[in-house]
Amino acid sequence: MKLNGIAVSRETEQRLNIFAELFYKWAKAINLVAPSTKGDLWSRHFADSAQIYQLNPEPCQWLDLGSGGGFPGVITAILLAETGSGWVDLVESNHKKASFLRTVLSETGARGSVHTVRIEDAPAVISKEINAISARALAELPLLLDYCSPWMLNKPGVTAYLHKGRDYQTEVLKANRSWTFDLLKHASHVEEDSVVLQISDLKRAS
Repeated sequence: MKLNGIAVSRETEQRLNIFAELFYKWAKAINLVAPSTKGDLWSRHFADSAQIYQLNPEPCQWLDLGSGGGFPGVITAILLAETGSGWVDLVESNHKKASFLRTVLSETGARGSVHTVRIEDAPAVISKEINAISARALAELPLLLDYCSPWMLNKPGVTAYLHKGRDYQTEVLKANRSWTFDLLKHASHVEEDSVVLQISDLKRAS
């Protein structure tokens, strides 16, 4: 099968199916995504998340902030399982959602682990070197860069991949008041007018 154009093995397809089954089971009790989008799990949430991996398919150390229902962090962890290397540290402060994420990672054999801490407290827990950061539907860009800064500040080799909607340009202007960074914009293949912002070389604005 293909996931947003990525050819995946039968084993990965099985992992994705397990994720989907667990998602629908747990979504009956906890709010994992907006209720109006539950029916679009594969075409929207899975495919949208896969875009992140497509932009950086090398096995590396990922940090996924505000992992929620597992997007994009769990999808990345599942795709990394096919390579047999790389890892995703998922940060989710909600205990019920964190339990869901741990269950999915365990039952799929995905390459990731869950940290049930607030994002502001995560740097004390995740001190290893991070290569890439992801976040989806979490916060406006200025706050997102605050969250990312402990792992990115003055580290030009670390890149953030951040899903953003149609107002992303306004968010970029706001962020430029406090930060300087290199920016690449990738048009979403899934949601019209949405983008993935690829940000690197993060520094505080002088």
